Amino acid sequence: MKKKTSTIFTLALAAMLGMGVAEANAQRVEYKGTATINQKDGTSTKFDVSSLRKLSNTENYVGVTVTTNDEYNDEHYDEFYNVDNVSFDWVAKNIGEIKIDYKKEISDEEVKQATKDMRTQLGSALKAVYGMRGGKDGGPPQAHAYQFAYNLGPDSYVQYFCVPHSDFPYSNFTLRSTYDLCKGCIGGPGAGFSAMKYDMAPTLNAEKIDYMPEIKAIYLILFNYSTIENVDLFGPMPYYDHKTIREESPFVYDRAKDIYYQVKADIDAAIECFKYYKDHRSEAYKKQIGSTIKSRVQLLSSDYADPSDLSVWIRFANSLKLRMAIHMSKVEPATAKQWAEEAVAGGVIENTTDEIGLFPYLFGVSHPLIEIMGWNDIVMGASFINLLQNLNHPYMKYLFTKNSIALEKSKQAVSGTSAPATTPKGSVYVGMRNGVTPGIDQTADANPYVGYSMLDKIYFAECYPPLYLMKVSEVNFLRAEGALRGWNMGGTAQSFYERGIRTAYLEDRNSPRKEYVNYVDDYLNVVAPKGIAYVDPQGLTPDMPSVTKIGVKWNEGDSKETKLEKIITQKYIASFPYSYESWVDLRRTGYPKLFPILNTEHSDGTIKPGDPKVQTADNIMRRIPWVPSDPQTKEDINATGIPALSEDTNNKPATDTQMQRLWWDVDAPNF
Repeated sequence: MKKKTSTIFTLALAAMLGMGVAEANAQRVEYKGTATINQKDGTSTKFDVSSLRKLSNTENYVGVTVTTNDEYNDEHYDEFYNVDNVSFDWVAKNIGEIKIDYKKEISDEEVKQATKDMRTQLGSALKAVYGMRGGKDGGPPQAHAYQFAYNLGPDSYVQYFCVPHSDFPYSNFTLRSTYDLCKGCIGGPGAGFSAMKYDMAPTLNAEKIDYMPEIKAIYLILFNYSTIENVDLFGPMPYYDHKTIREESPFVYDRAKDIYYQVKADIDAAIECFKYYKDHRSEAYKKQIGSTIKSRVQLLSSDYADPSDLSVWIRFANSLKLRMAIHMSKVEPATAKQWAEEAVAGGVIENTTDEIGLFPYLFGVSHPLIEIMGWNDIVMGASFINLLQNLNHPYMKYLFTKNSIALEKSKQAVSGTSAPATTPKGSVYVGMRNGVTPGIDQTADANPYVGYSMLDKIYFAECYPPLYLMKVSEVNFLRAEGALRGWNMGGTAQSFYERGIRTAYLEDRNSPRKEYVNYVDDYLNVVAPKGIAYVDPQGLTPDMPSVTKIGVKWNEGDSKETKLEKIITQKYIASFPYSYESWVDLRRTGYPKLFPILNTEHSDGTIKPGDPKVQTADNIMRRIPWVPSDPQTKEDINATGIPALSEDTNNKPATDTQMQRLWWDVDAPNF
């Protein structure tokens, strides 16, 4: 065997095994086929390249290392002598590659026919869209699915709501407190991406979808939107495998960093598709695409009149890119700046007419929170209500109810509480401390926590709050933070901050019930908090002095840190009740300042009590663990999940725990 031939096949094998892969934005490559050792006596030995780990040649022999299924020895080595040549017969496939052939010649009739042929797949994709905000069984968002995705997890982690009772007999689990590592519900926030995996990915990979590239581009953006949510909740995931509907284990967990970079590349490709569409497709073609968006995407602003105008999707895609850039601002500041400025220059959401969301009333259903409140499964979080009280927020004028029962001071009240003997019914706005041991039972007579403040169900129902994916208020706060960091966001931090507050309300933009605008001018001029302490009417937790030390009014003389706290605090309020982005902000910046979450001993042991007066970094849960139940998933996590977590954090030892930091969650100052 000649040395030159040996070099060629060695280099080919090195490429096959993934050597020299770029640091980021590189898709995994999967090879299928065989390598054949051909000996001079005419015998041949074939190896499946998927099991081939090493192929080395010398002057005298070829050495082959392959993986085995032997639990005691996972590799096997053989040497072959008198080798004539080694031949390769393999096919390389990029795992996770979804191409958008937006310049494809497509007639009006072809796109119309594709819509008919794709009825089943488009229906499946719509299921995935619903699943992004609590859809269930292919239908629009509903209470049980929404509750598992939001209320029992991130809604409580950011202290918007608190769960007042521990018993969930209908679901066969007990939730002891906010940070309880409860296997019955902790994985609930993964449902959104699960819908994408099962219902959207097959549509993205269907052959006929290439006859409607704009729909494919929209679906790809939505798949990636949900992917980023999932990565920000759990960390590494089998992104490429799920994207191309791999059906069999093992599944390879990809780094959060690599996923972010690939999502950005997909966003850019989708934007190019939308740009090309504007000037290169006929009116009949555009009408068909608009009709498909209206019936099979159903994510439009309530004001949006023409679904065939895809400029709104350019702005949505760029706004997602801006969100991702802000997340990365501490781990990769130069790249974050580049992405953010690119997004703003390309056009982000500027007006309420460009907002993207699901509108329950259009489906003939109510917001899921209304039914959940009817079950008495949530009350308001004490820290959230206290923050709003101290800033005299407009919501305190109309959005919440006062205590629905008279509340008696408990015989087990803590020493020093200032709770009165009785707090009369309807006399106070009071939230429940997150982490406190909840009561048992869903009736206020048996469990006084059920009588704490809730949303005003009548007002909430009548103002038709959408389930937003991206609000203009969030985009304004993203731009405010970018400007504060010295990025070119097209305006000042103050201008975006104030715009964000003006558009922060949760009510539908067309609702006649829109009290917020009546109070927002006064709110923008709040200079300092009121200093209202939290007092638990039952006296079961100590009085809590306000942790809010900032006002609302912008002061150019404030430090960068104070300005950032103001921006994130108002973004947190504006995001309500959508908690995922607020949880990202809390972890990466430490804002807003909140009460510490109690009973951290119910966690996996990694979360600490911290400072008793204010939530600190060691008291903030930093990710949702995978907590797998089946052996194969455990094996996949050990093989690639934990290593990916470690690689994302500069190869620091990683664990599948609640305090494991994710890639963008850098333990460093904000500036």
